[in-house]
Amino acid sequence: MRELLLLAIAFLSGSIPFGLLIGKAKGIDVRKHGSGNIGASNVGRVLGRKYFFICFALDVMKGLLPTLAAGKVLGYLGQFEMPARDAGMWLAVMVTAVLGHVFSPWLKFKGGKGVATALGALLGVFPALTLAGAADFALWLIALALWRTISISSIISGFMLPVCIVIEFFIARQLGWIEGPILEAMWPFLLVGIILGSLVLWTHRSNMKRLRAGTEPKIGQKPIVTPT
Repeated sequence: MRELLLLAIAFLSGSIPFGLLIGKAKGIDVRKHGSGNIGASNVGRVLGRKYFFICFALDVMKGLLPTLAAGKVLGYLGQFEMPARDAGMWLAVMVTAVLGHVFSPWLKFKGGKGVATALGALLGVFPALTLAGAADFALWLIALALWRTISISSIISGFMLPVCIVIEFFIARQLGWIEGPILEAMWPFLLVGIILGSLVLWTHRSNMKRLRAGTEPKIGQKPIVTPT
């Protein structure tokens, strides 16, 4: 019952459509403008930069808080090494929060692309995925500065997440934070990193089409596409 409750809380937390609620508060349905997405990128494009940051922060928190709470309840917050079953439960809560955002029941199981919520969820698995999540976010920022296109940054981030996790665990092993075999400690986290990265790539498939067509807007540009 405890595990089911943690999963339910995570899914419901992730499912809160903050982007839609922010737009409604301004009298705008963001689903009818720009790319039609409820994520921070489209909210910022439609309502302005300030609302991008508000939506991004709220979407991060709805992944971070249930994941931190689950780690505390399970008793593994602050540890790298733990039994695979307990790691799996904690990571299941983390992924469930992201799935709640992507498949929100309040929006007929449609939602955002999951980048901000995934970042919050990664940071919440402290410390086993916190450093990897922070490094992946740094790569996202670097890519954004280079190409000024949020979707490109997100796609690169999805590809690089498993790499960041592997690097983090090898560093942790060198620092003595992991005493047992590194693969035994790392594999549940790496598997989830691959799943999350793949989910981000899957939710950006329409962006990939626009990138190939040259119609994907950069930061500050008005969107060229219309909702489908």
